[in-house]
Amino acid sequence: MKRLFDIVVSFVALLILFLPGLAIALVIVLGSRGGVFFTQTRVGLEGHPFKILKFRTMRPESEASGQLTVGERDPRITREGAFLRKSKLDELPQLLNILKGDMSFVGPRPEVPKYVELYNNEQRKVLDVRPGLTDQASLEYFEEDKLLGASVDPERTYIEEIMPHKLALNLEYLENRSFLRDLGVMWRTVKRIVS
Repeated sequence: MKRLFDIVVSFVALLILFLPGLAIALVIVLGSRGGVFFTQTRVGLEGHPFKILKFRTMRPESEASGQLTVGERDPRITREGAFLRKSKLDELPQLLNILKGDMSFVGPRPEVPKYVELYNNEQRKVLDVRPGLTDQASLEYFEEDKLLGASVDPERTYIEEIMPHKLALNLEYLENRSFLRDLGVMWRTVKRIVS
């Protein structure tokens, strides 16, 4: 049922958002040099890597200087990208990841391999389910980049504080997941974005 929901809703959403997506793509192209999309390797179901898709919000080659973004003071983020990130519109292309089967609407957010290598055996259980576009951890860390931006050592803060708490929330989700709970997470995500 969850997979059928993902297929139908992502397909319908892609149709509805096609023209707005084109408008966003045009703004990105006119705003800074580089392509429309950003792809990055993430770890998915059962530890299999896949390419996550986002609208590009940073200048080309920005990832070479680090995979964490540190809020409004991150000079790699374009003017258009700052708006896309704040509104979460940069995540819209992940509807294609959902349709393809790499992701689900709700599930633990997929992490880059560098950080997955740090998981202990218990934490690796989050890889037993398809990663999601949103989850409870995404709601609690809705402005994660601002937290990192306020840190003296953003990567250490992420590895030692944020990531373990996110994983604990995801493990709790695994123990109590249900279709109705997923709908609740989706609804709270939409409300948070709109507010």
